Amino acid sequence: MAMSPDPVRGNAVSMSAGRNSALSGNGLAVASMLTWAAGFPAAEVLLQTWPPVALFAARLALAVAVMVPIWLLIDGPRRVLNARWARAMLVGGGGLGTGMFLIIVAQKLTDPVTVAIIASCAPLMATLLEMAAGTRRLRWNFALGVLVSIIGGLIATSAMAPAQLGLGAALAIASTGLFCWASMATARDFPELSQTGRTTITFVGGLVMASLLMFVSAQLGLDVMPATGLDIRQAAMLAMYALISMGLSQIFFVASIGKLGVALTSFHINIAPFYVMVIMMVMGEEWNSTRALGAGIVALAVVLAQDRRRARPA
Repeated sequence: MAMSPDPVRGNAVSMSAGRNSALSGNGLAVASMLTWAAGFPAAEVLLQTWPPVALFAARLALAVAVMVPIWLLIDGPRRVLNARWARAMLVGGGGLGTGMFLIIVAQKLTDPVTVAIIASCAPLMATLLEMAAGTRRLRWNFALGVLVSIIGGLIATSAMAPAQLGLGAALAIASTGLFCWASMATARDFPELSQTGRTTITFVGGLVMASLLMFVSAQLGLDVMPATGLDIRQAAMLAMYALISMGLSQIFFVASIGKLGVALTSFHINIAPFYVMVIMMVMGEEWNSTRALGAGIVALAVVLAQDRRRARPA
């Protein structure tokens, strides 16, 4: 599977097909970020009473419980059993699962704004990953798009000052790098599976990691259970956080990577603070022009990075 719209080797796809792929890829990325952004308000509510490791495990357990039966219906039992489970444990547990846990801890130590600021470096990390894998040749327009995207992400999240850096910031950086790598590997390493299958199999790997962390935390005497009982409001927040913000969002994200590449898809991460603001407006917050400006700059970066001159005839 080609991981970049600008691969090192020649591409025989027609200009029309390429435009359609870019359009659908960007649409999937927008859908991914909209659903992902919905998880930030939910996480803020849940982290008031849930330890990060408990929230991490519950999020993955609920997502896997719902998505595995759907995966069986889509791909069939034989394809599920013959899937690359060993690879899924590495990608899902070591990459995606660890990255998700670190970002929960980072948000607990800092705040959503700090995490979003650091996530604005995702396009740079993803570009380096694609260059290391040999699937992208860095061109001036893409490099300019990366720079503009980071600037837009910083502007979009600059309306509030970060509450704390230090360890929380370091964990957010590590989480961003792991998430980019795991998402690229999810789209690349399971070509025989559907988009739902690719996402679900790595979530299973993440759940194994979550179970291990729960066990270790309990042995160390750390809190592994919520401080209060699960009421209707918390159940609704957990469903949004697990099924929409993680499950549905990751399906869209992996599908977008298959069309645009992980670097270009990650540009859209920088618009997430704007989507969070829109969601918070529905809940009664005020409009923020700074974040709207940052989102517009990131949208411009996406256009710049995808600029293609018409190929001259041979």
